Amino acid sequence: MCEANAYLLKDGKEELFLESLDTVERDEDKLRLTSIFGEQKFIKGKIARLALVDHKVVIEASEP
Repeated sequence: MCEANAYLLKDGKEELFLESLDTVERDEDKLRLTSIFGEQKFIKGKIARLALVDHKVVIEASEP
């Protein structure tokens, strides 16, 4: 399979946030990320970059 992974952009570096990403949805003022295994994570932020060939979704977190 070719699932994407989600990364958080922190200090110019990408840190793994969620593996085997299935969906990214807006949930009120947050993003809801769901893996192919049903694991869900929520984060305030915006998508900074989609790198489809590299299977990456890079998210820039908002201030809390």
